[in-house]
Amino acid sequence: MVRFDHTEVPVQMDYVNMTRASSQGGTAAVTGRNVYRLVAVIFGLLCVLQAALNISLRLTTLHSASKIKEIATEATCTNTSQELDKLKRKITTIDSHRRQGWVYFPSSLYYISSTTRSWSGSRADCLRRGADLVVIKSREEQAFIVKFNLRVWIGLTEKEGAWKWVDRSQLTESYWAADEPNNYEGTKEDCVEIRFSDINNSWNDVTCGEQHFWICEKIV
Repeated sequence: MVRFDHTEVPVQMDYVNMTRASSQGGTAAVTGRNVYRLVAVIFGLLCVLQAALNISLRLTTLHSASKIKEIATEATCTNTSQELDKLKRKITTIDSHRRQGWVYFPSSLYYISSTTRSWSGSRADCLRRGADLVVIKSREEQAFIVKFNLRVWIGLTEKEGAWKWVDRSQLTESYWAADEPNNYEGTKEDCVEIRFSDINNSWNDVTCGEQHFWICEKIV
């Protein structure tokens, strides 16, 4: 009996230990699987959120691009409408002045007088017409003025030792005749006329009280 009891005790003890070990191993396995499942779920949610964010950004970009295109179209239409209105006003102005004897040359209207006056008197007439004495800023405009074949005042005078246009701009491109300006024989010649019609360099300085035709210019 003693031997039998002695034999059973270890068997019973081993069985109990194996059951506990098996139970603990199963719990660890279950816990590990739960962690993996949780990580997988979180990763999946992150993927879904990322996809939703990408879609949202694309929709926002498309909406912004569409809005920008819409605004640009509206601006273009507005600018086109304004340009058309501006062009209409310009054409109306040109037609109206042509009927009054003005001549158009891009992008100004010119009035050539039929009488003679001093330089200041000529300018006063131009100002009364909503214009001023012509300001020549290019070789093409100079050639255009010369073709009228008249001795005419232009809007250039000498003030404080410098030649200036009536629009207060400095003289940068000139078409003086040979040996001009010269204050001939010591005379104070502070005003400028176009004297020679057969050459492009035709400017001549004279006293401002001389009587000449004149040309008014109105920019359109």
